[in-house]
Amino acid sequence: MSPAALPALDPDFFAPAQTARAWPFEEARKIVKRLEKSGKGEALFETGYGPSGLPHIGTFGEVARTTMVRTAFRLLTRDEIPTRLICFSDDMDGMRKIPDTVPSREAMEPHLQKPLTAVPDPWTNEYSSFGEHNNAMLRRFLDTFGFNYEFASATDYYKSGRFDEVLLRAAERYDDIMAVMLPTLGAERRATYSPFLPISPISGRVLYVPMKQVNAREGTVTFTDEDGRDTTVPVTGGHVKLQWKPDFGMRWAALDVDFEMFGKDHQTNQHIYDKICSILGGTPPEHYVFELFLDAEGQKISKSKGNGLTIDEWLTYAPTESLGLYMFLKPRVAKRLHFDVIPRQVDDYYAHVAAYRDQDAAARLENPAFHVHYGDVPAPAVPLSFALLLNLVATANATDTKVMWGFISRYIPGASPATHPELDRLAGYAVRYFNDRIKPFKTYRAPSDMERAALQDLHDRLGAHRGSADAEALQNLVYEVGKAHGFEPLRDWFKAIYQVLLGDDQGPRFGSFIALYGVDETRRLIADALAGKMLAA
Repeated sequence: MSPAALPALDPDFFAPAQTARAWPFEEARKIVKRLEKSGKGEALFETGYGPSGLPHIGTFGEVARTTMVRTAFRLLTRDEIPTRLICFSDDMDGMRKIPDTVPSREAMEPHLQKPLTAVPDPWTNEYSSFGEHNNAMLRRFLDTFGFNYEFASATDYYKSGRFDEVLLRAAERYDDIMAVMLPTLGAERRATYSPFLPISPISGRVLYVPMKQVNAREGTVTFTDEDGRDTTVPVTGGHVKLQWKPDFGMRWAALDVDFEMFGKDHQTNQHIYDKICSILGGTPPEHYVFELFLDAEGQKISKSKGNGLTIDEWLTYAPTESLGLYMFLKPRVAKRLHFDVIPRQVDDYYAHVAAYRDQDAAARLENPAFHVHYGDVPAPAVPLSFALLLNLVATANATDTKVMWGFISRYIPGASPATHPELDRLAGYAVRYFNDRIKPFKTYRAPSDMERAALQDLHDRLGAHRGSADAEALQNLVYEVGKAHGFEPLRDWFKAIYQVLLGDDQGPRFGSFIALYGVDETRRLIADALAGKMLAA
């Protein structure tokens, strides 16, 4: 599958883009100034990928956010300066540990420390190596989301000679690189450190050994190989690779990268990357440092702990666009990434899309929907919120969308999955999310005497509104009952409704829920709750 073409940009956005305040435009302006200074006729964006594991939610975030900045740059330059996005795979790194997901650890053990593209594929015979397998997963992953990018393999770039010129320069300026690196290391590590990691001609492993000689004139390094003999290899042609910190700076210099973002865990090393890039004759790119994700308890997400939310889990319960919104909002603020954030992101996404339709060009550039869709915003018809659909699933005991549509079509005459495909998609997500993530944890409670009297009053007053689908009138009725029974603040009345009737601490506008679920059905729901049937169930 070929990467998608870049979406066409509306020229109406060119003028307002110059003063747009959204963070992608702020970052894109830095790149514009950089190119004005250098005279370079192309903007190169880069993201990195470590193929020791499969692509994950952070991979999506990095590419999506970089694409948002790329879109802003295209608008600022009226799409007259070509742009490229390289997704670079560090597949020449040595396999430091055996992944937990492989079918046979014993079969992998002989290949420890070998470059990932020299380790056999443990799953199938389809790919020539473990690294190539994961690279294919990355490309499939990015293509699924329609990203426009160029894939780059470290193994290919090292072996093909794409890095040779800068690697020879690294040999010439070896002492300068060591002067940057050694102060950052402990005494024991300094004694054996070298920015060059030779690939052993004997074992094929990536060796972390000191250099006995670096010959800048010949472009070679000499080291003690695993058999105890001194071995000399060229620094070119894939015979060595660089340690990861020097490799960052080398790659920027070799490719003339203009922009790369990375997580806060890289921030302390940023000055190292920059210095090495400069030593090797490059100009460090513009950076954007984003905060890391936290779990439900506020702890840093760790792949080894498995305390995060995977992209497959998110996309099981919500559309991709909601994840795009999550990535757009406040990248420099640490955010919790767990199941409970999904419903809010879904409803906020559709709210932004709905607002977009009535905004002028300047306001649209500040609307998150513009950035989530990289300037090509659709207009889906979604007249019901995700929160409302979740509560409908609960009260209707829906296990599929057919039950949902029985209520939806009554609330929206003439509506069907064919006329409202986006709503049908959202209903499917709601069924899965409720049954997997809410139903097992629902907790109903009995009403207090005050709440019981108010709920009975609401039940009785609703009798005069049978057949009504006027959500606003029904909401006003709920307000009137709460006020009449002295709830102060009034939100305590709604909290009681949600806890007693829906088994949750929060919910949708209850007038909208009544209109969708039905007045008679809501009266039965209240009667069942007052009779204790919710608690019994």
